Amino acid sequence: MEYRKIGAVIRTLRQEQNMTQKQLADKMNISDKTVSKWERGQGLPDISLMPELTAILGVEMVNLLSGDLTPNESDGGNMKNTKYYVCPSCNSLTFCTGEAEISCCGKKLSSLELKKAGESEKLHVEAMEEDWYITSSHPMNKECYISFLAFASGDRIQVIKQYPEWDLNVRIPKRGHGILIWYSTGQGLLSQLL
Repeated sequence: MEYRKIGAVIRTLRQEQNMTQKQLADKMNISDKTVSKWERGQGLPDISLMPELTAILGVEMVNLLSGDLTPNESDGGNMKNTKYYVCPSCNSLTFCTGEAEISCCGKKLSSLELKKAGESEKLHVEAMEEDWYITSSHPMNKECYISFLAFASGDRIQVIKQYPEWDLNVRIPKRGHGILIWYSTGQGLLSQLL
């Protein structure tokens, strides 16, 4: 652990909240000399103080201890670059447009790798009035099913949750071109262009 980097993070976050060292110390019932010692990289907060310190400073403990507050890179807000996370225990879906640390059911999740669907894996898409009508012969039982499908264009994502033993039979509004994305519990995260 690099004490100086951690101290710099504490100082930066304290100053962003317009707090003096004394004000932070008073909130934590410690001396301002202790806060000064941390910020100069001469020591670290006791582990018993970490939950309170991170709550006051509004930072995750892992970011504080790594001494890194680097913001996420902006990718221009293009929803087609969204990262998807699915919990292997409950199949809950989380997504974000930047880097994130996601956990569910007590497990840290990694973003899923988006794979281009092969011809036999593609969903059947048909234009019907002002909608895309989407169906599939993919199994929809408890062992293997499509958990969700989404249509991502440059400025929005529409997500439709699916459940085992439902037939995949979905209509979504046509909004130009985009990517149709779905998560199969057996095959992973797949996509095809629309």
